[in-house]
Amino acid sequence: MNRDLFWLTDEQFSKIAPHLPTDTRGKARVDDRRVISGIVHVLKSGGRWVDAPPDYGPKKTLYNRFVRWAAACLRRASRAIANRARSAASVESAFSMRAISARASEPPLSASR
Repeated sequence: MNRDLFWLTDEQFSKIAPHLPTDTRGKARVDDRRVISGIVHVLKSGGRWVDAPPDYGPKKTLYNRFVRWAAACLRRASRAIANRARSAASVESAFSMRAISARASEPPLSASR
């Protein structure tokens, strides 16, 4: 292996591995560690996918996995943001309902004079 290339350490890959898909069908998967290292190399170098060194595996695999994983990450992030917004809105509406009921139970200022 070329020493100028980026390779995930054992510790880095052990943190990523539990999040990788395990229910694959069809062709045998290219080594995930090699592919992720290739993706990071391309992103860090600012190069094009077609210029990725062959040590990382097929260039098309690097690109396809990046696109698939990026889309999945964006879907998860947008769901999390939407869920937070919904829960924040429900908390906000609960507080506004309490404020309305508190104001309704207070006597009007003109009546106390």
